[in-house]
Amino acid sequence: MACSDSKVDLWTIPLVALNMTVRKKLGLYLNPRNTVAADWMAVAEAMEFTYLEIKNYEHFENPTRKVLENWQARSSDATVGKLLSILTKLERNDIVEDLRSLIDEDVRKYSDNLKKKSEPPVQVPEVDSCFPRSHERYAITREDDPEGAPELFDAFICYCQSDFEFVHEMIRELEQTDYRLKLCVFDRDVLPGSCVWTITSELIEKRCKRMVVVISDEYLESDECDFQTKFALSLCPGARSKRLIPVVYKSMTKPFPSILRFLTKCDYTRPCTQHWFWVRLAKALSLP
Repeated sequence: MACSDSKVDLWTIPLVALNMTVRKKLGLYLNPRNTVAADWMAVAEAMEFTYLEIKNYEHFENPTRKVLENWQARSSDATVGKLLSILTKLERNDIVEDLRSLIDEDVRKYSDNLKKKSEPPVQVPEVDSCFPRSHERYAITREDDPEGAPELFDAFICYCQSDFEFVHEMIRELEQTDYRLKLCVFDRDVLPGSCVWTITSELIEKRCKRMVVVISDEYLESDECDFQTKFALSLCPGARSKRLIPVVYKSMTKPFPSILRFLTKCDYTRPCTQHWFWVRLAKALSLP
C-alpha cells in the first residue's frame, strides 16, 4: 500500500507519523460501540490484543487512542500501512476514505523530515579554491578527530532553549561527579556550519547510546524537539532498547506528550523522589 501522491510505502512508515488530528478523528469513528460496523474493539482484536487487555481499555475515555499508543509501543509491525489494512479488512472503508488525505499529509511531513537528515543544504558545487577536508558527518563535534574515530556519547540531550538552566544542572550532576557520563549537548558540543537535521540524526542514531528528553510546556511547542523524539522512537520500536528517557523537572500546564506515555519517566517535581532522581538517571544512562 503506497501513498496516493508519492512512492512512499506506507508499510514502512511507523505509526508515530500520524499526528493528533488523525488520532482524534479515528476515535470519533471507532469509540462509539457499534453493532453494525466494526468499532475499536474489533480493531484491537485485529492488532492481537488479548480479551483482558481489551476489557481494561473499556475504562478509558478514549479507548481508540490508548489502543493505538500501546500498539505502536509493543509492535514493530505498527505501521500506517498495517493500520489501513486492518480498517479495510474490517470493512471500515468509510474511515479510510474520509481520513486518507489527512494520513497522506502526515506521511509526507514525516518523510520530508527524514529526508532532511540526509540532504545537505543547497549550494553551488564550488565556492572557492579550497578542497573539502572532511565529510559532513565527520568533524561535527568539538572532540572529533577527522583522521580517527568519531566522538561518542552516553546520551543525546533533547531540550528547548528555555530549559537550558536545567541542562546545565544535568551536566554538573552527571558529567562532573563520580558518574563521569558523557552528554551530547548541541549548543556546547556541535560545531557550527553543518546542516542541523543531518547532524542531529547522525548523533542520535550513531553517536549516542540513549536520548534524554527534557519535557516542558515549551518542549511541546518545539518542531525540532518533536522531530528528534519521533526519529529516536523510530529507531527503537516498543522501547526494547530503553533508548529514550523522558525527564520532567518542573510543573506543566499542558498534558504530558501521549507519544511518550508508555515510557517510564524520571520526575524531578516530586520532592519525595528527588533524592533518587540523579542516581536513577545515571544508572539508566550507564547501561550497555
